[in-house]
Amino acid sequence: MRRYWWLMLGGAIVMVVGLAFMTLPSEEASAEGKQVKRLMFVNLSVGFRHDTTATAAEAVVRLGWRSNPRFLTTVTEDTDLLVPEILQRYDAIMFYTTGELPMSEAQKQAFLDFIRNGKGFIGVHSATDTFYKWPEYGELIGGYFAGHPWHQNIRAIVEDKEHPATKHLGDVWELKDEIYTFRNWSREKVRVLLSLDPTSVDITKGNRPDQDYALAWCRYYGKGRVFYTALGHEEYLWRDEKFLQHLLGGILWAMGVLPGDATPRPKPQR
Repeated sequence: MRRYWWLMLGGAIVMVVGLAFMTLPSEEASAEGKQVKRLMFVNLSVGFRHDTTATAAEAVVRLGWRSNPRFLTTVTEDTDLLVPEILQRYDAIMFYTTGELPMSEAQKQAFLDFIRNGKGFIGVHSATDTFYKWPEYGELIGGYFAGHPWHQNIRAIVEDKEHPATKHLGDVWELKDEIYTFRNWSREKVRVLLSLDPTSVDITKGNRPDQDYALAWCRYYGKGRVFYTALGHEEYLWRDEKFLQHLLGGILWAMGVLPGDATPRPKPQR
């Protein structure tokens, strides 16, 4: 017998079913008569599992409910949902994942087609520590995890002050987090939104001769939009308003709700 649990999160009714839970519209949302955007948040970890995944799930559900316009979130570890007949109900997919997720070749193609044909993809933190054996995924997200030499207070340089994911941050954002480096990554493929201030860390611990470490970027993928933030390891960030607004702006941009340029550009001169 399948068991169901019902919770209330910020006015949203949340149904928990096995390894998945989803927000369902309240009567108030239904009465608005508007088409509500939908996000599928996959937080399955086949490799290292971050302690923050449950906190992240709750935070994203709450973000959707307070957003204007609202979006409803399905949180799941079940990759069987990544099939065309289910994906067509959604506007974007979000990954906070690790490892080689269990997806068939048909599912992988459906996933790429979903984004390429005009939908959105949001990757958080270890989403770049995912699918090393699937090169098309690495191309989609913009690069792969190559290490985390810094776990400390840093300064993030805001490179795009117009994008909805970063326009609230000013010139510099000071925060504490685990900082990734990447391989198979290039500014020629993505538009960098945030980058590491190299003077805020011991840069000799890095692995790039150019000392260019992006922290968030976006790109076009066919008709679709891809947003990635390397941040989100530290649990406190999932309660931090600056980070939540950073993520919300990225989600709404990837869904096509908010405008923002994803044209790649060179590293700015400082």
